[in-house]
Amino acid sequence: MKVKVVNKGNLSLPEYKTEGASGVDLMASLEDSIVLKPMERFMVPTGLFVEIPEGYEAQIRGRSGLAAKNGITLANGVGTIDSDYRGEIKVILINLGNEPFEISHGDRIAQMILAKYEKMEFSEVDTLDNTDRGSGGFGHTGL
Repeated sequence: MKVKVVNKGNLSLPEYKTEGASGVDLMASLEDSIVLKPMERFMVPTGLFVEIPEGYEAQIRGRSGLAAKNGITLANGVGTIDSDYRGEIKVILINLGNEPFEISHGDRIAQMILAKYEKMEFSEVDTLDNTDRGSGGFGHTGL
C-alpha cells in the first residue's frame, strides 16, 4: 500500500529492515542531541508527515532493544496516528532506566505499523449475552 509522506527530517524514509518485519523504524530528527534523565520524558520529532489512508491507522510502538537494554519506552504505551492527522509524527519517549540516555539525530527510536480498523456503531441495550468468563478480569485466572 502506498502512503504519502513529507520528509522534513533530513533522514532517509522509513523502511522495513527484514522481509518479515511488520513495522518500519522511525528515527529522531534533532538539531542537537538530547539526554533523557531517569523518569524524564521528551516528545522526539521525526520530521515525517504522513497521509494515512482512510480505514487505517498508524500505530507507534516502542523498540524492544531500547526497552530491554536502556529502559527507554513510549510514555503512552502505543501511539495512534489517525487518517485525518497531518502534523509531524512525534514520539513521546520516557526513560524508565537508571542511567541518563542520549538520543541523537538519526537514532532509531520507535516503530510504525499500519493497521486496518473498523468503525464501531454502538447500540444501547439493557443486558449483554452471557459467557463462561462473565465479568472476570484483572487476574481472575491466577498468575
